[in-house]
Amino acid sequence: MESSFLTAVFLPLALFAVMLGMGLGLTVDDFTRVLVYPKAVVVGLLAQLILLPLLGFGLASVLPLTPELAVGVMILAACPGGPTSNLVTYLARGNVALSITLTAISSLVTVFTIPLVVNLAMGAFLGEAAALSLPFGATVGQIAVITLIPVAIGMVLHHYRPQFATRVERGVKWLSLALLGLIIAGLLVQQRASVAGFFAQVGLVTLVLNLVAMALGYGVAVAARLDRPSATAITVEVGIQNGTLAIAIASAPTLLNQPDLAIPAAIYSLLMFATGGAFAWWAAQRGDREKTLA
Repeated sequence: MESSFLTAVFLPLALFAVMLGMGLGLTVDDFTRVLVYPKAVVVGLLAQLILLPLLGFGLASVLPLTPELAVGVMILAACPGGPTSNLVTYLARGNVALSITLTAISSLVTVFTIPLVVNLAMGAFLGEAAALSLPFGATVGQIAVITLIPVAIGMVLHHYRPQFATRVERGVKWLSLALLGLIIAGLLVQQRASVAGFFAQVGLVTLVLNLVAMALGYGVAVAARLDRPSATAITVEVGIQNGTLAIAIASAPTLLNQPDLAIPAAIYSLLMFATGGAFAWWAAQRGDREKTLA
């Protein structure tokens, strides 16, 4: 499969399906729920938008990575949240409403923060060798088109055709997972001669990013004295990144168009299902024990 065909056709379809599926489950209340959980939302957003990129920068600086893979890690850290985090929060018996609200609001804010974080990362790790950059205005517009428009379409369908939206939401999410799997497989096949080396180089850092980000989310939630379901939601929201968006930023022809930079996000997307599933099982078991003791 040619790189251009993979990134020009399947990647936009996957991202459209991911964001459409998210929109099909959203309402205006999900954006205004900050008034219901003001403390939890502020804590979650600070952890997602500030602490997570700082964590990514620290790991990319300390661990032995090539400059290109370090930038790929930063792209991943700049893309928090996503529909997968809502599912994991549900399975973990967390505060799903808070999770959806954090996903919704961060999807709006990261339209502006992603180009800032990525350009700073390219300057820090590639330095004078950086021949690439994301022009702020154009990038904001492109990210808005590929993320906010399908979300808006999904929300309109949810509002005016709620039964239809409910019926198709699950199918759209399965389609997005299938397309994401195809993209990851395609990227790994294209780089098959280097796959083992990539796993050796970024497998550890992406796993550490995932686990430490979860621990960070849980730590700030506990420090803020949030209840257990809210702490669970923030743990997942901070720990589970939007791998599809990160791959799009790195490899889409209209953005960076550098598939090599998408390798950390591709490998991360494989690992996060295992760690997210393990956390969901542990958190659900813990919740059941607390109910039994109560």
